[in-house]
Amino acid sequence: MGQELIDFERLEASLPQLREQWNTPQRPFRYLTYDGFFRAELAERILAAYPPVTRGQWDGTTYINQLNKFALTQFGPEQQLLQQVFAELNGPRFLSQLEQLTSITGLVGDEELFGGGLHQSVAGAFLDVHVDFNYHRTTKYHRRLNVIVYMNHDWQPDYNGYLELWDMTAKEQLEAIAPTFNRCVIFETNEVSFHGHPKRLATPEGVTRKSLATYYYSATRPATEITGARNTLYVNTEGAGGVLKNLKSAFRAALERVKS
Repeated sequence: MGQELIDFERLEASLPQLREQWNTPQRPFRYLTYDGFFRAELAERILAAYPPVTRGQWDGTTYINQLNKFALTQFGPEQQLLQQVFAELNGPRFLSQLEQLTSITGLVGDEELFGGGLHQSVAGAFLDVHVDFNYHRTTKYHRRLNVIVYMNHDWQPDYNGYLELWDMTAKEQLEAIAPTFNRCVIFETNEVSFHGHPKRLATPEGVTRKSLATYYYSATRPATEITGARNTLYVNTEGAGGVLKNLKSAFRAALERVKS
């Protein structure tokens, strides 16, 4: 396999500080940000390995609450570096560190990369604020954690595309996290972990919003957190503008399905 891509030693040394960040009091759900996730020189190689979205292997299906977002979960034999990325993210060493960090035991990865994988969004893209589906479609395990690593150099505020974390009980935004290069965001998945990037992406030509995501599951979870199975649940955080945006996206989604 060669050199490890994740800087496991640095991550291990950072666990005490990350646990403190993870357990910050008076938040509706737990989350953290951590810069320098992959080894610096290898992070550049991962970025260079992203195929352009013009290639047909990406899935860019439009939905009412999602536009211009492309996902890639299948990698050919020539994409060994990308295969290694997800092998490490689903591997025992990273799972152990996640358990130490979050105190969630029995975590398993998802080799299907259902909903995860490489992500790339182009100008006009958005993903409305939401809580994720709560059970794996095959194993029926409980979804517990999201790990997202952003891969964008020189990200500008006027591009939008910030990851927004929300307290929907208080109707307040908790954080707006810039999707900067080699930045990892980890957050728990439950009934109140609302997140998204609802503002339309305003990137110049040739600039895309790149990230990669993996999700983690367990066979059970605390009884107080168990609910019936449901799909992703979206909310509107943008008022009338959000309604109009969704109507336009719904129209485009309908056209795509007619053409297919």
